Amino acid sequence: MADNSIKIFTGNSHPELAKLVANRIGIDLAKAAVMKYSNQETSVTIGESVRDEDVFIIQSGCGEINDNLMELLIMINACKTASARRITAVIPCFPYARQDKKDKSRAPITAKLTANMLTVAGANHVITMDLHASQIQGFFNVPVDNLYCEPSMIKYISTKIPNWKNALIVSPDAGGAKRATSIADRLNLDFALIHKERKRANEVSRMVLVGDVRGKIAILVDDMADTCGTLGLAAKTLVENGAEKVYAIVAHGILSGKAIKVINESVIEKLVVTNTIPHEDKMAICPKLDVIDISPTLAEAIRRTHNGESVSYLFSHVPE
Repeated sequence: MADNSIKIFTGNSHPELAKLVANRIGIDLAKAAVMKYSNQETSVTIGESVRDEDVFIIQSGCGEINDNLMELLIMINACKTASARRITAVIPCFPYARQDKKDKSRAPITAKLTANMLTVAGANHVITMDLHASQIQGFFNVPVDNLYCEPSMIKYISTKIPNWKNALIVSPDAGGAKRATSIADRLNLDFALIHKERKRANEVSRMVLVGDVRGKIAILVDDMADTCGTLGLAAKTLVENGAEKVYAIVAHGILSGKAIKVINESVIEKLVVTNTIPHEDKMAICPKLDVIDISPTLAEAIRRTHNGESVSYLFSHVPE
């Protein structure tokens, strides 16, 4: 057992999730004031001693992404200069995760830059969920625990989707095939794939279904839903190919731009997202939205990290 205590801090990106995690562990959130000066500079005041403590800072990459990232960096640095023994950045949705490779000339690899900034600020360890590309772990020179929403998704499918044994797991693009086949194998279900052709970013031109969905419930699985153009078109393609109902389960529901309108007008029965990103405001205007709480997984990862235990149990189980 560790001889120091856990201190959980949060910025302004997702305080609700931080509260859930702290309650689950059985402690109060540590005091910190994170605000903006009138000239828009970020000001951070750590309100209690962190000397020689095990500090966890929960901050997700959502909403005002750059402001939230800057808050996180300043909080890490403030704890470092206040002599914290170890600082863990808990980033449920990693910012800039999609800018992870040079896919065209002169493209920046911003995920690597973000990793460098976190390390330089003073993070000794990073906990994140469902990275867009797991190679991002290699951008860091400090340990990274990439947790998965998969066990929580499997639990949701088997408890909340009626007649799920007549379902089929569908990946809306080739990139997500591995994630979808993994879920299909664990639920002992069939698998289908949609091949999409993009003309430009955030716009999908046409879709081709590989697999048979006639008379089945189709469950689309993806790691993130941003403008939801892909999900809307994929659902339409599935219904045209004879699917009875279409559900969509996504790890990070970014839901920017016209996403809510697209979902409300689509043939999707339910869009299930996790609370790595706050959705309170969107649930009021989108009755199809349902949220899986992943705070138990994060809380258990924090507890195990603090006590020096393995977190690999969480890759395949939901904490009770």
